[in-house]
Amino acid sequence: MEAAPDLRICVAGDSFVQGVGDLSGGGWVGRLAAESRRRGRQLTAYNLGVRLETSADVAERWYGEAVPRLRHADGTGMVFAFGVNDLALDHGRPRVRLADSVANLDAILDTATGARWTCLVVGPPPVPDAASAEDALTLEEAYAKTCAARGVPFVPVQRALSEDPEWWAAIEAYGDGAHCDPVGYAKLAALIAEGGWWDWLDSLTVRA
Repeated sequence: MEAAPDLRICVAGDSFVQGVGDLSGGGWVGRLAAESRRRGRQLTAYNLGVRLETSADVAERWYGEAVPRLRHADGTGMVFAFGVNDLALDHGRPRVRLADSVANLDAILDTATGARWTCLVVGPPPVPDAASAEDALTLEEAYAKTCAARGVPFVPVQRALSEDPEWWAAIEAYGDGAHCDPVGYAKLAALIAEGGWWDWLDSLTVRA
């Protein structure tokens, strides 16, 4: 029987990528990676999440971290998930302006697609104190338009989670005012799975 292709992806982003608050240590990245393997994909998912990082921070470091991890794989992909910290207020202003946040995503996707890595972008989840719900939705919609212009799949999560009482209960249960407990990460994983994860994973370019 022919071996399944060696698929490798990197997921670059912030503390929600890292899974802060999930006592299992898996977060949504670990959950989707495990389910992918259960479904027969030979997937290695590298978690490149760093707490407090903005889109600008991720833009500075992600490429150097991804190159050695994606080298020699049969199929490769990049997932980007950030924006919560862009919205966080510093002296009354967002840490990263909307236009700069969008420009950062655009530059990141330019480099990633230039490297022939199949990309997926996940919107920032809602948190209590980052910014108004309107600002968060505006950022997510801007990210969605940037991805659409490039033909990159995008998974929105703002509206579904902000209207879900269990999401807010998961944040309250963890207790730091920002991150969620395992219930919240399970919800994030389910939204991303339903939002196109499987089609995206099957679209990873496999070397002949």
